[in-house]
Amino acid sequence: MTAQRTTPPPPPRPSSTPVSTAKTAPARPKRSPASRVAALTGHWAVRFALIVVGLFWLMPTAGLLSSSLRDRTEIASSGWWKVFDLNSSFPWVLNADQFTTTNYDALLSNDAVMESLVTTLYITVPATVLVVLIGALAGYAFAWLDFPGRDWWFLAVVGLLVVPVQVALVPVAKLFNTLGIFETTPGVVIFHTAFGLPFAVFLLRNFFAEIPRELLEAARLDGAGEIRLFTRVVLPLGGPAIASLGIFQFLWVWNDMLVALIFADGTNPPITVALQQQVRQFGANIDVLAPGAFVSMVIPLAVFFAFQRQFVSGVMAGAVK
Repeated sequence: MTAQRTTPPPPPRPSSTPVSTAKTAPARPKRSPASRVAALTGHWAVRFALIVVGLFWLMPTAGLLSSSLRDRTEIASSGWWKVFDLNSSFPWVLNADQFTTTNYDALLSNDAVMESLVTTLYITVPATVLVVLIGALAGYAFAWLDFPGRDWWFLAVVGLLVVPVQVALVPVAKLFNTLGIFETTPGVVIFHTAFGLPFAVFLLRNFFAEIPRELLEAARLDGAGEIRLFTRVVLPLGGPAIASLGIFQFLWVWNDMLVALIFADGTNPPITVALQQQVRQFGANIDVLAPGAFVSMVIPLAVFFAFQRQFVSGVMAGAVK
């Protein structure tokens, strides 16, 4: 028998036009000179508009500052803008003759206003610290601890956000009167802490829930308990949200007047109530009212600017989940 010889198939013929496997980047559309000018103009227009809005926003602050540095006879006879010498060649020259520090000397010598500033600090600092501490603990529990009815309890806390303060004034006043803490500093601190906790728990829980689970599991494998995990891992990562919460709570308590009028001691009220009492005698105490109002505004502004870097990131991370 003779073996049949099989011939192999012919190799494929190469294509005349090689195909390139590399992806070509899409060409950018060419921008016309008119579109470039429009984009540049729009950019500077936005900046100019923001500068104008910022100047208008700072105008009341500048007016209050100039009034606090002027004599009360000058304040009663002319507006605060008279500190600028409009008759000079450069219209923004200040009239140095109108400025004096006697108003701040009178403020420092006014015992009622200075004691009200101390009382406001005694109320604001504990109310802020307690809200941040309790809110952080509750936020961590709602985010990473499993217990019966966790989601329902969290929904109940979130539902408390819509409860207005005015609804609780009368029943809480009766309760504080029964407990003997009505018209006391601890009573005001407890009230602000109670009404600040729902927002604190909501903000911090949503922020802590975004921490990677793998990071917490790795810490647990290394032997970290819940307390150590909270203090060494969660709190450092939650710095932006905690700073934002602290700013919010500090501003709310410092600028509060309604709760202070009802629950604070009338003989030693916070700064908002003390300034309101000075308004009743505005003509005689304007030299104390103007610097007192400016000092009352500068302190929360200083707190805000001290934590402004963490403010935006904390609010955006905690409000969206």
